[in-house]
Amino acid sequence: MEFLIGVLVLVVGLLISIALHELGHLIPAKRFGVLVSEYFVGFGPKLWSRQVGETECGVKAIPLGGYVKLIGMVPPASAVKPVKSRGWAGRLIEDTRAQAEEEIPEGQDDRAFYHLSWWRKAIVMMGGPVVNLVIAIVLFTGVLSFMGLPTQTLQVAQVAECVLPVDATACTADDEASPASTAGIEEGDVLVSVDGITLDGWTDLTTYVSEHPGQELSLVVDRDGQEVDLAVTPAVRTVNQYDDSGNLLTDANGDALTEEIGYLGVYSVTANETQPLWAGTVLAWDYLGQTMQVIVHLPSEVYHVARASLGLEERTTDSVMGVVGVAQVSGEIASADVEGYTLSERVSDMLMLLGGLNLALFAFNMIPLVPLDGGHVVSAFWQGIKNGWARVRGAAKPAPVDVARMMPVAYGVFALLMIMGAVLIYADIVAPVQIA
Repeated sequence: MEFLIGVLVLVVGLLISIALHELGHLIPAKRFGVLVSEYFVGFGPKLWSRQVGETECGVKAIPLGGYVKLIGMVPPASAVKPVKSRGWAGRLIEDTRAQAEEEIPEGQDDRAFYHLSWWRKAIVMMGGPVVNLVIAIVLFTGVLSFMGLPTQTLQVAQVAECVLPVDATACTADDEASPASTAGIEEGDVLVSVDGITLDGWTDLTTYVSEHPGQELSLVVDRDGQEVDLAVTPAVRTVNQYDDSGNLLTDANGDALTEEIGYLGVYSVTANETQPLWAGTVLAWDYLGQTMQVIVHLPSEVYHVARASLGLEERTTDSVMGVVGVAQVSGEIASADVEGYTLSERVSDMLMLLGGLNLALFAFNMIPLVPLDGGHVVSAFWQGIKNGWARVRGAAKPAPVDVARMMPVAYGVFALLMIMGAVLIYADIVAPVQIA
């Protein structure tokens, strides 16, 4: 039941995000006088609709997107140069122009989208993706700066009794005492510095200790308000190596690569800590860079996902996912039976997931290819360049950018997106990403 609730929460949150995305197009379009005939969330058969002024608003059966119908996005044949091609591409262009012209009501041509100045076109088309970006920043900020995230502090929660051998779960009389217990570190101590270096966070300590196996370190702890100097020598532990995605590294023979690190034997107190108000924006920027890299390598990513779905390779934990995979992650967050995993932490994780999806929607929609919003933004900027060059030459204002000529590319991009989406959905079902 909890799993289904998690999936439902994600679906509702995603539909709200899509609805707001389309409002990001609709509001500036109406503000600039464009006739908007339809505003729908979803595709396919109509479930419900209502006429609001001159716009029909409603919900359709397939919750995989949404749209607003801006009248006159494609200039009519009379406003642009004739098509020279007589093949299927030429027929497609002419049919697109004719259909777009038929959609313009009599006497309403002056409200067609193609009449807008280039910068107004850019604002209308960027409005949707920018809304998704704002949603992501708001969600990240809400979680980081108001709800907080579980953070390891520098206070000692527990001192390990021994250096556990690999795969062991309990200490025995034959095991070596942990360096922390030997040095006299106690529960409740607050770690202040190591070798004269002030510690700002738990990772500062663990990183330094891991880099100095078998070397004596000078440790300062705060114990009941007084600083205590301790000498500690991290034990040498041999561990497997993993990449940044958590995948085991192996050599040419398939054997696990290992390394020696220092081990102290202390566990930290975890506390819910809030971050500065700008932390959400910083995180969105960092995630956006990672998302753009995924998009650049998307064909390669989908190729490996396809191989994983056929059992030809393992699907990695950082694999790109489709809507089914994301829904599964949401359900697992809601239903995870993990000790200490509180309701607040589940809500935070759900909001972070939804924020990540909105960030992905922003980045994906800004790809400069039609039929995506980014393709229309590029078209608007190209119109601005043409207008500026005409002014410099003292020439007449050029014709609108002929969006219909991009339709063959748009159909190709749409077909490619459909194929990749189908591959991801299939892989999410037969070879899902395993989330810890």
